[in-house]
Amino acid sequence: MRSHVTCTINGDEVEFLVDDRQTLLDALRDELQLTGTKEGCATGDCGACSVLIDGRLNCSCLVFAREVEGADVLTVEGLADADHLHPIQHAFLEGAALQCGICTPGLLVAAKALLDRNLKPTEEEVRYAIAGNLCRCTGYDKVVRSILDAAAEMRDSAVVS
Repeated sequence: MRSHVTCTINGDEVEFLVDDRQTLLDALRDELQLTGTKEGCATGDCGACSVLIDGRLNCSCLVFAREVEGADVLTVEGLADADHLHPIQHAFLEGAALQCGICTPGLLVAAKALLDRNLKPTEEEVRYAIAGNLCRCTGYDKVVRSILDAAAEMRDSAVVS
């Protein structure tokens, strides 16, 4: 069977049809052409497909697309605004926290989930927040440092605003 889904993705209300067994990951990539979210394992073990659903971090490969009916979904494409990278994206670039790019979208979304609730994380809290994201290239140190740098930048800009 197919289901009609209406939800908000990256701030835009969208409607699409999906097979009832289709994952959110597949719907994002195949139905909505949002290919930033990556498939790494299809079992929820690597975090490459991480998205925020109503503000909560989820592996989109483990969620049926029909389950996001009425939900607010944020993918990596929704981090930047039209002209500016999100501070997390900027920090990843400045800190050379990416290499092959498969894990990067999931790490960025996981970092956003953390910084949305805690702009003063410790290194331990950052490592815990990204623990569900596997990376074979970076060794995580540059990722952790970049998230801490982004947090500092976001704190500084919040004071100015």
